[in-house]
Amino acid sequence: MTPLTPSQIDQLTLQLKKDYQALLIEVGQELANSGNQHRIELLNREPGDSGDESLASSLADFNLAVVDRHVHELRDIESTFKRFKDATYGVCVDCGDSISFARLQAYPTAKRCLACQEKHEREYAQGGHSSM
Repeated sequence: MTPLTPSQIDQLTLQLKKDYQALLIEVGQELANSGNQHRIELLNREPGDSGDESLASSLADFNLAVVDRHVHELRDIESTFKRFKDATYGVCVDCGDSISFARLQAYPTAKRCLACQEKHEREYAQGGHSSM
């Protein structure tokens, strides 16, 4: 495969910056609305029971899971910006070949070419443990 052109890198950088800003906004909104309003409404209803409290706790847990996923995505983007700086962006961390532009358009934070990613997923599909 051929290395990325400067135009392709610019396009991917712009997309990553947009994604990063959108995620920051979403995290801020999720934290501001972290389920506290739902919890207050559920607990203030008459008559309240343990089911209401359980539902409120589940909503809060769900919101935390969403924030956690967004923070993970933010870290992936930050790691990608570091690879840009180190001139290793678009190079597979496993085999050293170029990652296709089409793959990077679909998944700009990709660290592996498609073949290595498929192999990685097969080997570590058992909860992070190699099946070999």
